[in-house]
Amino acid sequence: MAIKKINHAVLYVSDANQSAKFYEDVFEMTQIHNLGSGAAIFMRMKNSENDHDLGLFSVGSTPSAPGRRPGLYHLAYEVETLGELVDLREKLLANNAYVGESDHVVSKSLYGHDPDGIEFEIMWATPKSEVADYNGAATKHLHLEDELAKFGADAKSGQ
Repeated sequence: MAIKKINHAVLYVSDANQSAKFYEDVFEMTQIHNLGSGAAIFMRMKNSENDHDLGLFSVGSTPSAPGRRPGLYHLAYEVETLGELVDLREKLLANNAYVGESDHVVSKSLYGHDPDGIEFEIMWATPKSEVADYNGAATKHLHLEDELAKFGADAKSGQ
């Protein structure tokens, strides 16, 4: 089992619209999805094959939820195969590091935390042919066993 790459980063920011403009101007990123009038904005770098490379979640200048202040929310690590995602879920559970899992349509994702409580995502990218009409608005509970039945354990990320 090996992590293929870091797929994307998600930041808590005081104003996602303002931050998006910065990343457009400086890094020439493009907005892919804008959910809730700037509540969450997802951006892609030029020539990237990822659904998004950067997520920006607005928390305001005086965040009310603990831990939700401007800064890193999480990094997402991409695995090579769907079977590796299943194996990693077992490892997270065995190490009391499992937080949850989500089907983001474009990815099948597990969430965990390290010994310091820093959250991370481990994801497998859904084949592009399966997400052609995706509009960025859907997240549902992941049924990993159903995904295994559909794609197989050896299914490559993003292919």
